[in-house]
Amino acid sequence: MRRIRRHAAALALAVLALLALAGCGGGPSIAPGSTLVLTLEGEYAEGADAPLLARFLGAGEGSLLGLYSAFRKAELDPRITRVVVRVRGLGIGWGKAQELRAAIARVNAAGKETVAVLETEGFGAGGYYVASAAKRVVATPASRSPLLGLAAEHLFFAGLFEKLGVMVEYERAGDYKSAVEPFTAHKMSAASREMTNALLDSTEAAFASDVAAARRLEPAALRALIDEAPSSAQDLLDAKLIDEIAYYEDVVTDAPIVEQEDWAAVDVASLGVEPQATFALISGAGMVVTGKGEITASGTRVMAADTFVDAVHEAIDDAEVKALLVRIDSPGGSPLASDLMWRALRDARAAGKPVVVSLSDVAASGGYYVASAADTIVSHPTSLTGSIGVFVIRPSLGGLLEKVGVTVETMQRGARADLLFGSQPLTAGAREVLRKDVEGVYEQFVARVAEGRALDLDAVKKVGGGRVWTGAQALEIGLVDELGGLYEAAVAAKKAVGIAADAPVSLKSFPAQKTLAQQIGELLFGARAQSAGPLDALPRELRDLHTLVTALPVGAPLLVPPSVVVLH
Repeated sequence: MRRIRRHAAALALAVLALLALAGCGGGPSIAPGSTLVLTLEGEYAEGADAPLLARFLGAGEGSLLGLYSAFRKAELDPRITRVVVRVRGLGIGWGKAQELRAAIARVNAAGKETVAVLETEGFGAGGYYVASAAKRVVATPASRSPLLGLAAEHLFFAGLFEKLGVMVEYERAGDYKSAVEPFTAHKMSAASREMTNALLDSTEAAFASDVAAARRLEPAALRALIDEAPSSAQDLLDAKLIDEIAYYEDVVTDAPIVEQEDWAAVDVASLGVEPQATFALISGAGMVVTGKGEITASGTRVMAADTFVDAVHEAIDDAEVKALLVRIDSPGGSPLASDLMWRALRDARAAGKPVVVSLSDVAASGGYYVASAADTIVSHPTSLTGSIGVFVIRPSLGGLLEKVGVTVETMQRGARADLLFGSQPLTAGAREVLRKDVEGVYEQFVARVAEGRALDLDAVKKVGGGRVWTGAQALEIGLVDELGGLYEAAVAAKKAVGIAADAPVSLKSFPAQKTLAQQIGELLFGARAQSAGPLDALPRELRDLHTLVTALPVGAPLLVPPSVVVLH
C-alpha cells in the first residue's frame, strides 16, 4: 500500500509540474483569419467538462456543454473566419444532434465559413444530419455511411422466459406504458405500435425538413434519394448531398489552424464579453435513482436525487445566481427520486429564481416528472418526452428453480407478505396491493404535472397513459413551452429576469467542480477514480437496461419509458 501511495504521490507531483508548465503561456496565440478545427466523435454527456486533472490523465468523456461553448466562442471571436468540423462516429441521440446543428447554424449566421468533413463508416444518419448544417459538406474518399432512413426495433423475451420457467407479472397505469412488453409479450401491442409509428413519423419529418432545407432540396426528393440508400462518397456527391470529395488535409490549407484543445483554453472574457447576469447550469443525465453520484461502478451515468437536490439548493443560496438552467437527459426511474428533484425545483421558484428546463435526447417518465416543475420547458423537436405513466414488473422464478432442482419453503407474517416471495406467482390479494401502489404513483405523477404545467388533471391524463411524444408533438399538446436547445433556454431565462435576449450571461455549473488540490488529494489518498466501466463497449440501450436492473428496485413502481424510444 505504501508503494502504491508513493507512486501516486510521484504521479501527482509530475502532473503538477506539467500543469504549471502548460499554464505558463497565458493562453494560446490566435492569428487573424484562423481556421478552428473541431472534431465530433463518440458520445457527449450533459454537464460540465471533466475536471482538469481527469482530462490531463486521459479520463472523462467529452461534454456537450464544452462543444456548445466552443461553437459559441467561434461566433464571437473575429479572429476565427472559418470553422471546420470533422464528423466521425457519433453516438448521440436526435436531441443532441439538433443542438449541434443549431450551433453550426449560429456560426453560419455570424458570417463565418463552416465546412463539415465526413470521416465516417457504418450505419446511422446522425453524423450526416449534423454535418448537413454546414455551408459546405465534404466526404473523404473512403467514407461509407449509408443513408437508410430511420428504424425502430423491438425485442421480446417472453418466449425465452417461458422456456426457462420464469413467469413475469406486471401492473401498469397507461396503455402506452409498454416498457413491460419486452418481458411479458411476444409482439407489440396496438398502443405501442401506434406510438412508435407516430414517433418515427415526427422524427423523420424533422430530419427530412432540416436536411432538405440545408441541401436546397424538396423533402420528397430527399426521401426518394434516401430510398436509394446512397453510401459511398461518390453516391453522396451524385445525389448532391455533399459538395466535394476530399481529405481533411485538403480542406485546411492556406490558413492558420486552431486546434480544439487550444481553443478550449481561450477565455470568453478575453473576447470583450461582459456578462450581465449569472445563471446556474444544472445537468441531470441517466436513470433517475435515489442517493448521490453521477456515475455507477459499472461506468453508466445516473441522475441521482441527492446530488441534484444539493446542486439546486447551492444555486438557490448563491446570491450571484439569478436563474436556473436545468438540462435533462434521462429516461426516468425511481418515483421517489423524481419527486425529490421536482420539489427542489419548486423550491427554487419559490425563492424567486426562475427555472428553465432544456430537454436533451430524452426527458421522459421520471425525467419529465422533474422537468414539469419548471417555469418554462424548452425541447428540441426530436427530443423524447412525456411518458406520463407507471409500471411495476415482478419475475416469479418458481418454474426455473424447479427445472434446476431447487426446492423452496416459505413462511410469512402478514396477509400480504407473500408479495415479497420471488418463487411463486402473485396471489389475488398481492396483485391488488401492486395495482393500488401503481395507481397511487400514477395519480401523484399526474398531479405533479398538472400543478407544474397549470393544467387540469383530465388534460394531463388525456396526454398521459404512458405515451411518449417528440418535442414537436409535446409542444402541440402543452407538455413543453417552446422548441429549441440551450440557446433558446437561456433566452427564456433572460426574459424571466428582465434582460435583453442578446445580453451575454455566464453559466455557473452546479455542483461546483472540485479544485485541483482536491483532485490531487483523491489521487494521493485513494479516493475511487472513475474509469471506463466494463459495459462501456455495449450500446447505450443495453447499458441503460443494466442500470434499470441493478440500480432500481425490482417489484417497486417505476417511471421508465419503453425501449422503443431509441430511434436509429
